[in-house]
Amino acid sequence: MPSLKDLKNRINSVKSTRKITQAMQMVAAAKLRRAEESAAAARPYAERFNAVMAGLAAGAGASEDAPKLLKGTGSDQTHLLVVMTAERGLCGGFNSSIVKLAKTRIQKLLAAGKTVKIVTVGKKGREQLRRDYADHLIHHVDLSEVKRVGYVEAQGIAENILSRFDAGEFDVATIYFSQFESVISQVPTELQVIPAKFEASEGEGASYFDYEPDEQEVLAELLPRSVATQIFSALLENGASEQGARMSAMDNATRNAGDMIERLTIEFNRTRQAVITNELIEIISGAEAL
Repeated sequence: MPSLKDLKNRINSVKSTRKITQAMQMVAAAKLRRAEESAAAARPYAERFNAVMAGLAAGAGASEDAPKLLKGTGSDQTHLLVVMTAERGLCGGFNSSIVKLAKTRIQKLLAAGKTVKIVTVGKKGREQLRRDYADHLIHHVDLSEVKRVGYVEAQGIAENILSRFDAGEFDVATIYFSQFESVISQVPTELQVIPAKFEASEGEGASYFDYEPDEQEVLAELLPRSVATQIFSALLENGASEQGARMSAMDNATRNAGDMIERLTIEFNRTRQAVITNELIEIISGAEAL
């Protein structure tokens, strides 16, 4: 049985931990509001941009002059996986769920004899993937010093990917991130960005318009921007998902700490009562012996 001192020290330790988790929960809640607003503000642009690109792609995709970013290299032997996670932990299963989705895809590709290359965005994803697929890691993007992710960071990642594609380093590129739905729901998502795939909303598209210059030239100009836009949207969704997951995880940790404090307090009181009872028995026994 632990001593009273040990129980008191443990209670104080858990109380200190609860203060930390409460503070982290409040910080995550404040950051979540800004991150959710940023992600929500970017969605209409991304959706409309995707609809316009879908119409352009439908008109020019079958042409032999279609941009390489749209029609691809004609092969799917080498795959580039861009895995986006957080720079920090303590956010529940947020990072692990994204990495798990990427690992499942990696295993299928390797089993099919494909070549896999991995670019990581965020330290936590790199740490997990390095354990099993260190030989496949070719680049890492460190955003630990970035307080608020902007389009500049997405553009830098996109330029790196596009330069590798132009150099013939891969045939297919897919990004992995978490789609934000709510504080308790973040959906791990994979999205192919090269060759570009666009899905227009029902009733929308660019086929109703004539473009000057033609579709191929417009696509050649917009496709690189489309890659950056998709990466930017993914980063924003990831940011909101991370804060939502952290807020939920810290709330659970705070509740668990409270339950543990209650149990330890009960045990402390029982132990103290037993000690007092033993002391009284010893005093009474000593008095009777006299």
